[in-house]
Amino acid sequence: MSQQKPIAAIEFFKGIDEPVVPQIRLTRSRDGRTGQAIFVFEGPQALDPEATGEITGMTLVDEEGQLVTREVKARFVNGKPSAIEATYIWKSEADFERFMRFAKRYAESHGMGYSEKSNPS
Repeated sequence: MSQQKPIAAIEFFKGIDEPVVPQIRLTRSRDGRTGQAIFVFEGPQALDPEATGEITGMTLVDEEGQLVTREVKARFVNGKPSAIEATYIWKSEADFERFMRFAKRYAESHGMGYSEKSNPS
């Protein structure tokens, strides 16, 4: 039986899906045009000693193509890497809409729900 590839995935190494699902927080400017998504992966497979290569970025892959960020850093506990934090920045409403299409596909392909948290006025 072949394993079906998810319709959306996150990669730190080309062609290798990161199985750990991150916590994702979004922030947007008041006018909604710019913003960022902050990804936190606790104990990701990409940090395993067996992982090959250096992490130089994060790629969000889906049927529309790829979204790439180079803003990636490791978090250390007692001198050992424990988490990866990555930030994806968008600079237009079209970029935000493209990111949200990826996020919806990623949530669906990983059995996650999606919720919007509104800010109290």
